[in-house]
Amino acid sequence: MKPTLVAALLCLFPLMALAEGDPVAGKQKAAACATCHGEDGKAPITTYPKLAGQNAPYLVYALRAYKANQRKGALSSLMTAIAVVLSDQDMEDLAAHFASLQP
Repeated sequence: MKPTLVAALLCLFPLMALAEGDPVAGKQKAAACATCHGEDGKAPITTYPKLAGQNAPYLVYALRAYKANQRKGALSSLMTAIAVVLSDQDMEDLAAHFASLQP
């Protein structure tokens, strides 16, 4: 492998670490989620998904898809309206929070 390629890859590691979510910050940002998904991530209504213990990368993927209006379904417009105001860091933090909860 060429030295410049190795150096470039090593420079990416700090950026990848910054992309990780903070569950404490996510908990503070989760108030809007609690109405449908429950304060503990366990949805009180069976038609809403439970987020507690969910895989963090999947949650980020889903939020990004909602933000990009790529998800369709009965409640997708509601989730799109919520996700559109979230930054990438907000999504990472929310995902870390819900992933940290017991299912």
